[in-house]
Amino acid sequence: MAHSLSPRMQNAAFAAAGLDWEYVLRDVSPEELEAAVLAVEYANVTAPYKLDAAGILGSDLPSVNTIVRGEGASTDAAILEHVGDVGVAAIVGDGGAAAAFRHVLPGARVFSRRGEWPPDIRDADLVIHATPVRDEVLFELGKGQTLVDLPYPRTATAEAAAAVGARVLDGLEVLVAQGAASFELWTGHEPPVDAMREAVGLSA
Repeated sequence: MAHSLSPRMQNAAFAAAGLDWEYVLRDVSPEELEAAVLAVEYANVTAPYKLDAAGILGSDLPSVNTIVRGEGASTDAAILEHVGDVGVAAIVGDGGAAAAFRHVLPGARVFSRRGEWPPDIRDADLVIHATPVRDEVLFELGKGQTLVDLPYPRTATAEAAAAVGARVLDGLEVLVAQGAASFELWTGHEPPVDAMREAVGLSA
């Protein structure tokens, strides 16, 4: 979790919005998880706890990455607002973020090492890469396909996709999209997206 850019991004957003808020990281052990989730009013939840948090909070969602006044929410799939027409979708991965995308893309084909593998994404218009694998090309896309690559920095799979002309929305774009949605849920303010993008090294 120490590599997370969320504190830099959200604290830049709070400053831009004139809010006296602070976003801090907290490592939580499995034994501490339930107490921590029930005690906090506003928070993000990251891997590997998103599925567990949903259960602890009694959420109707399969996965929770955002806590708002003690209630569970998910902003993991907010990047889909920037995709346009989804078409045929495929999801590679089976963790908490993958569950969030499965919830909003119920018709998507799902690939995981514990299920169907290797991924056959030849007919997909949109592919969600929701595994932690960074240095191995897990599947190959072609021109005309869109990849949403959740890890950051950009993975080998995303680099290969970009090299052949596929559209790539990488992990930093995903981070800003989910972070902006979380910011709005927490504060009720329009998220200062330009400040958030600049904070993580993207152009405003």
